[in-house]
Amino acid sequence: MTQKIAILGAGKIGEALLSGMIRAGWTPADLLVTEHRRERAEELRTRYGVTAVTNAEAAKAADTLILAVKPQDMAALLGELAPHVHADRLIVSVAAGVPTAFFEERLPEGTPVVRVMPNTPVLVDEGMSVISAGTHATEAHLVRTEEIFKPVGKTLRVPEAQQDAATALSGSGPAYFYFLVEAMTDAGILLGLPRDKAHDLIVQAAIGASVMLRDSGEHPVKLREAVTSPAGTTISAIRELEKHGVRAALIAALEAARDRSRELASGGKE
Repeated sequence: MTQKIAILGAGKIGEALLSGMIRAGWTPADLLVTEHRRERAEELRTRYGVTAVTNAEAAKAADTLILAVKPQDMAALLGELAPHVHADRLIVSVAAGVPTAFFEERLPEGTPVVRVMPNTPVLVDEGMSVISAGTHATEAHLVRTEEIFKPVGKTLRVPEAQQDAATALSGSGPAYFYFLVEAMTDAGILLGLPRDKAHDLIVQAAIGASVMLRDSGEHPVKLREAVTSPAGTTISAIRELEKHGVRAALIAALEAARDRSRELASGGKE
């Protein structure tokens, strides 16, 4: 039986999923989108051939509902959906910091909920989507969720108790990388390189290093040591990084991100 999937809130992440699913073979006729801005809904209909509907219509028609609105808007959305959602519908949330219990308390008893934390590289099909099952989600529900997110990158299952850590490491991870590239670009300028050349050098070094990490199977320490000659340039730089506590600062930063994710999950202000 054909499964209908609705994406509620087609912002950047929602559209990335929509585009990836169509490239992976989903039929536009089986995909629904909801958008409160009429012109945006029309844009998506024209671009992808999907049907734009209201939230209530999506809840009635779709077998899987992907909730991609902002966390602060989720309670209001669930209020719209609850009267129309049957307990056999799969609810997939991509809202950062919102636990599955939040949905289960507001939807019919037994509704399966899967929580997903994607990161922004889903926009270029290189994302990491971390998946956790709610109380009523089965293996089949997890497999269905993986099928939706695999076209835009990799997926990883974790217990929901690890979602805050995954958010700190993966969800926020691209921002740390961009911050590092920004700092290294400034250093390149200080060393006498034009900004565009410094940027190109760093980006290609990062791409090459990432591919080696992914494909070689080697521990990062071993790969780093392969670049670090005795009394050479690299070890001089590593010494300065250690002297300034970069490793400790990264650990502290990730702990702060994890703690903030916990605060948001418990009702802390955005």
